[in-house]
Amino acid sequence: MADKRIGIVLIDDHKLFREGVKRILDLEEDFEVLAEGDDGSVAAKLVKEHKPNVVLMDINMPNINGVQATADLVRYFPDTKVIILSIHDDESYVTHALKTGAQGYLLKEMDSEALIEAIKVVSEGGSYLHPKVTHNLVLEYRRLAKENFVVYGENGMEVQKPLHILTKRECQILQLLADGKSNRAVAETLYISEKTVKNHVSNILQKMNVKDRTQAVVSAIRKGWVEVG
Repeated sequence: MADKRIGIVLIDDHKLFREGVKRILDLEEDFEVLAEGDDGSVAAKLVKEHKPNVVLMDINMPNINGVQATADLVRYFPDTKVIILSIHDDESYVTHALKTGAQGYLLKEMDSEALIEAIKVVSEGGSYLHPKVTHNLVLEYRRLAKENFVVYGENGMEVQKPLHILTKRECQILQLLADGKSNRAVAETLYISEKTVKNHVSNILQKMNVKDRTQAVVSAIRKGWVEVG
């Protein structure tokens, strides 16, 4: 593997999907697909042999599923990061995968941009969730908060609004992230370029002192900075 390239192992039992993902990754000069597998049972062997930075792991496979395989990788190869690939956006699937040790969770309806961004973020030690998944988790957090009578920004509870650290535009973008919108969707909503959105997101993360957009949204919910659902 060339220096500074991100080594990737791809594990998915659907060959056609695997080939499509590999074609996308092969177009990125910063990536190198080191090996492929069709079941979680080969994950540990491939990681031991190729020492990838990131494993893209299908969640549903016939023998050993992605969550079980991820648990083994986290235990024996802690330096290798795992991104789960799934058709399920249900909160229970996501939380199970994250509790097991996955650093990312992508839906298979993702576009190539989200896949590339997720790999880069996770390889650098961050976490990445598909925007739709983030939105569902935020809704669940909000529901649990209400069940426990912790409702931020209501019933006279005093909350500090983000305008003391964020600009008005950054507040708009933070709200749209909480709504589950991707960078492209945010750009279309606000009639600005996608590059400008990325710059704003970077500024938001720095000002909020968080690693990634998921942490930013969760923190904003806790502080009552955004409205969800």
